[in-house]
Amino acid sequence: MKNSLTKKNHLKKFLFFLLLIVGFARLDAQTIFPLLSPPNLLNQIEKLEHVIDARQLEKYVIEIRFKQPLDHDNLTGASFAQRIFLTHKGFDEPMVMVTEGYAAAQNKACELSTLLSANQLIVEHRYFGKSTPKTKDWQYLTTRQAAADHHRIIESFKELYTQKWLTTGISKGGQTAIYHRYYYPDDVDVTVPYVAPLNFEIEDPRLTKFLNDVGSASCRKKIFEYQRRLLERREELLPLMKWYCIGKGQKFTIGREAAFEYAVLEYSFSFWQWGKDCRDIPRATASNDEMFQHLIDVVGFDLYSDKGVAYYAPFFYQAMTELGYYGYDITGFRHLLKAAPQPTNSIFSPVTNVSFNAKLNQDVRKWIRKSGDKILYIYGELDAWSATAINPSSKTDALRIVMKNRAHHDARIKNMTLADKQKTIATLQRWLY
Repeated sequence: MKNSLTKKNHLKKFLFFLLLIVGFARLDAQTIFPLLSPPNLLNQIEKLEHVIDARQLEKYVIEIRFKQPLDHDNLTGASFAQRIFLTHKGFDEPMVMVTEGYAAAQNKACELSTLLSANQLIVEHRYFGKSTPKTKDWQYLTTRQAAADHHRIIESFKELYTQKWLTTGISKGGQTAIYHRYYYPDDVDVTVPYVAPLNFEIEDPRLTKFLNDVGSASCRKKIFEYQRRLLERREELLPLMKWYCIGKGQKFTIGREAAFEYAVLEYSFSFWQWGKDCRDIPRATASNDEMFQHLIDVVGFDLYSDKGVAYYAPFFYQAMTELGYYGYDITGFRHLLKAAPQPTNSIFSPVTNVSFNAKLNQDVRKWIRKSGDKILYIYGELDAWSATAINPSSKTDALRIVMKNRAHHDARIKNMTLADKQKTIATLQRWLY
């Protein structure tokens, strides 16, 4: 038995590096390790502590409703059902838990799950999607309560999945993974947050500094001039926005003109976050249609619509209380702003009279630099959120990879240079095997 397990581990290591060599972008892990799901898997999941119900979506995919207390300090109080998606590969394989920062709209294999041929749990964040309490008592939407949600899930599922555990997430999901590790450092073996910022203020000035320094001076000038032209041409562009939004069914409690100004101010951040090309910025001679279409392509108005505000309300509450965010440098725009002369993202929070916990992220930073072992941080050099990236210290067994010419959506292991990919794979192998 021992020899067979040793052979299997050697095989895993070999395949681990095979995935590295081919880039694993097109490899389906299911073709490497056959799916061996026990026939009574659904029944076993239903018997786990706190599982309310479970239903089979596909042969090896199960949607689960998991009972969580609204307040983990009061286990007999109000509760809600948290939505989880399980993809089963085998009880002798590792488990990757994806800590979503928002709703879990669909079940799909994340990069780590594919790379490791691992089981996977996608956990919807509390107060998002179908994991929303009947009564939204905002005081319980905290990083500590969310981390306790994840701790409770891990405790329950470890009854069946006893191999190595990893947590991972992208952007706010990556933040969520870091917070969980901060509150419960021994829950999992490895954490891999992608493009996860650690902000120290509601409007962290490091983000403004980044936007003033990133890229070339000529590109930043083109961005600034395009934003100014948008505001200067507002009377010509607002009718285009009106008919566009009517066609999309978008309504704006904050007012259509305010939404327009917010989108213009957001443009520079979105441009770098999504890694846009300076050559695509409309010139001064561009038509109104070209000017407007480019704004749609880079920013759009979804975030400022009533539907968008309702969906992102929990995020903005967290941003204004614990996560932090960024503001807008309106130098050069101030006299052109009419509907939002003093723009602030706090207006999108469901509770506006809140105070920011400035101590939390400072404490998280200290913990990361002192005790944040086996955490792999992945960032894109061009991503605006890299302005507040985490930088682990040499005192910890951690790794940070900043990917050149990559942005928020494509800073992934599969897109790394061969040298960075080798370093990443070797580190994960050392931590896991």
